[in-house]
Amino acid sequence: MNLVINNRPEILDVKAGTINIEELLIAKNFTYKMLMVRVNGKNVKRDDYQTTLIRENDNVEVIHLISGG
Repeated sequence: MNLVINNRPEILDVKAGTINIEELLIAKNFTYKMLMVRVNGKNVKRDDYQTTLIRENDNVEVIHLISGG
């Protein structure tokens, strides 16, 4: 599967042809707790990570949120 993840072309070996956001985060080792995910320019709620499928040629942005003062 061809994707763009954080502005970088990536090829994932996905047998089913699709992958959900939660599986993608695990596969790409995004372990930071405060993340924001956008797929094709649309924000995805954390509650929807298991049900939101990523398809061929999707553009995925995974943004680490940092708090401080």
